[in-house]
Amino acid sequence: MHQFYISCAKGLEELVAQELEQLPVQSIKLTQGGVFCEGDRDAAYLMCLHLRTASRVLLLLHTADVRNRDELLQATTSVDWAAFVDANESFAIRFSGTNDHLRHSGFSAQVVKDGYLDYWRAHNQRPSVDKDQPGVNVFVYLHRDVARFFLDLSGFGLHERGYRLGKGAAPIRETLAAAIAMRALAAVEAKSALSVVSDPCCGSGTLLIEAAMQLTDCAPGLLRAHWGFFAWNEHNAERWRELKDAAEQRFATGKANCKSKFYASDIDTKVLAQANQNAHAANLAQLFEFECVNATEPAWRSFVARPSEPDSSSTGLVISNPPYGERLETPLAARIFYRKFGDNLRQLPQQWFTALLAPSDAMMKAVRLRSFKKYNFFNGALNVKLGVFSLANQGEFYAKDNTDIANRLKKNWQQRQKWARREGVEAFRIYDADMPEYNAAIDCYGEHLVVQEYAAPKDIPDHVAENRWWDLVDAILATLPFTAEHIHTKQRRRQQGDAQYTKQETNEEPVRFEVQEYNARFWVNLTEYLDTGLFLDHRIARKTIQNLARDKRVLNLFAYTGAASVHAGLGGAKHITTVDMSRTYLNWAKDNFRLNHLTLDKHAFIQADCLQWLDEALTQTERWDLIFLDPPTFSNSKRMESVFDIERDHVELIRKAATLLAPGGLLIFSTNKRRFKLSVNELSALGFTITDKTKATIPEDFKRQRAIHYCWFIGHE
Repeated sequence: MHQFYISCAKGLEELVAQELEQLPVQSIKLTQGGVFCEGDRDAAYLMCLHLRTASRVLLLLHTADVRNRDELLQATTSVDWAAFVDANESFAIRFSGTNDHLRHSGFSAQVVKDGYLDYWRAHNQRPSVDKDQPGVNVFVYLHRDVARFFLDLSGFGLHERGYRLGKGAAPIRETLAAAIAMRALAAVEAKSALSVVSDPCCGSGTLLIEAAMQLTDCAPGLLRAHWGFFAWNEHNAERWRELKDAAEQRFATGKANCKSKFYASDIDTKVLAQANQNAHAANLAQLFEFECVNATEPAWRSFVARPSEPDSSSTGLVISNPPYGERLETPLAARIFYRKFGDNLRQLPQQWFTALLAPSDAMMKAVRLRSFKKYNFFNGALNVKLGVFSLANQGEFYAKDNTDIANRLKKNWQQRQKWARREGVEAFRIYDADMPEYNAAIDCYGEHLVVQEYAAPKDIPDHVAENRWWDLVDAILATLPFTAEHIHTKQRRRQQGDAQYTKQETNEEPVRFEVQEYNARFWVNLTEYLDTGLFLDHRIARKTIQNLARDKRVLNLFAYTGAASVHAGLGGAKHITTVDMSRTYLNWAKDNFRLNHLTLDKHAFIQADCLQWLDEALTQTERWDLIFLDPPTFSNSKRMESVFDIERDHVELIRKAATLLAPGGLLIFSTNKRRFKLSVNELSALGFTITDKTKATIPEDFKRQRAIHYCWFIGHE
């Protein structure tokens, strides 16, 4: 009898133990990341051949107390390696675990390698190191100063079945696919009546092939040509051949008796071809049908729900890992996909079942089906959820939609869109955290919506915040007259460095178009940058600038995309100076000028750090009649010489800017800093007149946000 450790991915220990109960092993003991058991050589062969959810089969060779390098070296040389392997076999060492003195697994692996070579050197032997295809795979696991030495009988991971010749983006590992299939098939009470097994998002087919292997009694190790136990001294090639022949016979019988048909579909013809290739490699292609079809369309139901015989008792199983990462542009696209997919599933026969893998409970909820079983798994490092559903008695969505937020959105939309039409603006705010639990802002840009999720308070658990966010998105889809393709989601966070100027990482196609604001038009970009190119709360301030700009020289500092400059131009400004640190935004400002038929040559566009530029401008003679100063609340950009903080630095900033005013000139100062306090006394002492225009410059669609910005008119006494 030998001791074995069967390693597996976190979360699969229970399934591995269930599989071991069907094999001739004993003393099964679960641990995190694996299962211990005992058995003989045949048990080792059968585990390697038949285990579906395990990662490796490891033979325990030696256990020793190890606290430091010397003890690890001594423990390695004390293993009777000649009793287990031949010196002529190449080898590789893998090490896992640390303690107070052995802190680096790479260093510890080198110590074990030295000890292994020292052992054989004492026997006048010199095995060679081969990291790619070693004959002997030694694995050492250190935990709490105890080192266990194993011989890896698998050779390489058991997930490498040998049939996956092609794979698409983000493929699911075979062992996880097998676990999903096990849980799904366990839900089907009468497997003999299971006529249809379908994966509508099959990718390269792994999930469906693993299900087919289970229903045909196909041992997952049948295709493997090389095993780690080939280098084990106890290996008996004849006995191995007998056990493998028996497994092949079981597969032939299981395949001949299999009544299920496997329907693989996907919208990607390339991965569908890979699935076909893999099914052939697994010797299962005769049980498969392939179709390029969208899982959210009725055509998919026509593909799978077409029993070959009119047997109302036949059962179907939909088993799938729907896309939510690389294959969909945004989380919103994934949410919509899940929702439409759920609608399609509810129209299948009631005796059918489905098992779906999702990245979170919130995404699982989007299919709007009652699950009777849920399981936690890990897809790599990602914690994922498996929901198993019976389609019987699902009816309409069982959970009542949140009518409070839906009603609020509907009411706001009816009021705001009428107001915006009268006002002559196409970009306006519909909702801004009106209900605190739905902490987001919703802005309309023509036929598009931008939904910005604010960071949740620290006392709100992540899963609660995520559920609320998707409840809000669902309410938007249900109540507002915008197509899903025209809804764009973002998260608001405090930006560091140059992040506000750089393009955002997104799979979305660029969405850039014109919107109207009074008599002006502006380019907005809803997908590529953190902001859209138009600060909606400054709309009245910009209109005021237009009304005051006739025949004046106008300076726009921290100009962003130049919207205030455009209004000044449309108001008849004599000359406009637009200053911003970002070349991207200055080019955007020029595009806005062209859009409004304003001549670029008459005006100045300056790329500069506004703080440095101010210092330089103070040494010149040029002065301006109207200055718009809307600085960031905080900036530590590498392109600035120092860190800027509006609360700390605003007095000096205003002093410098106001010094550039011509006699009788006006400085409009604005900030979005929440709870900002203007140093009125200090500025008055410098000889400035100050008029609070905050209330007058906050437009109707921002009235609920009393502190959306502050605004003052500042001049010389």
